[in-house]
Amino acid sequence: MNVRGINTRVFVYGTLLRGQSNHRLLEDATFVGETRTEAGFELVDLGPFPAMVRRGDARVVGEEYEVGANTLAALDRLEGHPRFYRRRDIRLENGDAAQAYLFTTTKARDLPVIASGDWRQKRKEQSS
Repeated sequence: MNVRGINTRVFVYGTLLRGQSNHRLLEDATFVGETRTEAGFELVDLGPFPAMVRRGDARVVGEEYEVGANTLAALDRLEGHPRFYRRRDIRLENGDAAQAYLFTTTKARDLPVIASGDWRQKRKEQSS
């Protein structure tokens, strides 16, 4: 839980990535590095943005940030937490624990899977 003055590690994988449309919300965050989740996730395509689901055995590509309380609150508003996405603890392949915004498996049931687990790669493929 985020307590005033204590930063939270967040894993982002879609429009919050560097160079993507909502990255501006992370301008006060500390970039930790590029990473992937541990195995056990899928990335699904919602059209203009992706959603990560805890299922399957893939790894999702993204970035890790340290964010303060104000930034975390702004991310929660953007992601519609807890009604649209749910912010949950996950483990990254580097062993770090982080918070990530997850979609429920029920909501993701009939959505196309992004097999690469990489939103930027998917966007490049769409534009070429």
